[in-house]
Amino acid sequence: MPAPDSLPLVTIVALCHNHARFLRPALDSILAQTYPNLEVFLVDDGSSDDSVAVLREYAAAHPAWHTVFLPENIGNCAAFNRAFFQSRGEFVIDFATDDILLPTRVARQVAYFQELDASYGMLYGNLELLSEDGRFQRLHHRPDAKGRLQPFPAAGWVFEEVLRRFFISAPSMMMRRATLLELGGYDETLTYEDFDFWVRASRNWQFAYQDEVLTQKRLHPRSKSAQSYRPHDPFIESTMQICRKAAALCRTASEWEALRVRLRWEMRQAARFGSIPQARQLYALLREIGGAGWVEHGIAAWLRVRHPRA
Repeated sequence: MPAPDSLPLVTIVALCHNHARFLRPALDSILAQTYPNLEVFLVDDGSSDDSVAVLREYAAAHPAWHTVFLPENIGNCAAFNRAFFQSRGEFVIDFATDDILLPTRVARQVAYFQELDASYGMLYGNLELLSEDGRFQRLHHRPDAKGRLQPFPAAGWVFEEVLRRFFISAPSMMMRRATLLELGGYDETLTYEDFDFWVRASRNWQFAYQDEVLTQKRLHPRSKSAQSYRPHDPFIESTMQICRKAAALCRTASEWEALRVRLRWEMRQAARFGSIPQARQLYALLREIGGAGWVEHGIAAWLRVRHPRA
């Protein structure tokens, strides 16, 4: 491998909130990287467990690492930005410290990025999904009976695809710094970051898929996906904000239809799990853009009968 100074600098923002039991494997996976030119930020977002003690231990052992210890929880988007706007890396990894980077993760992604032209703002790949205690569960992108990966990973100009369906696993992403700067970092008014990044970035930047497993993502009851669509889920309001942003970015009939597909699915999920006010708001947004069909009208009527005061 060339001398470190001749390689692009890569920033890893290691973002922690009450990850004490997972922190050591996560931070050890940064130390195990074969890529030599790294800038590491350890960010604690107001943890109430022993996370800060572990982070301080690693920071003391590795003085080149930077630390951002927030006195209270301000959320993933704002906490990430606190580190990102101090960083210098040409490429950036948003690393949740309940996950694990495999040793060649950074090296392989930088090598792939360097094969792409400057219109590519993000690349992502496959990953292993682990149980809370670290046992392998499945791959995120897994072959069906015909060998076709599911969910099918799109690449290139994917704005329409990111509206229509979920196919990217955020922990596998490496982002170009220029892309994040163009977006002004993450939107701190939101409670989660990935869908908003995909929508806004894919309008002006291409995405690439790297068919390699370079990351392990941990599944556990406190994860965002485990809480989604339940009553009082804070993520639904952010999803509606992102869909309104997407509506301002749509240019073609097929893009508008992709957004309608997304909103129909979001409304049905909210109704299914009992998030009644949010389901009604999604229905109203669907009607605004001409996307409510007989199924959505039927769900809305059923909600009025079953939950007249919700």
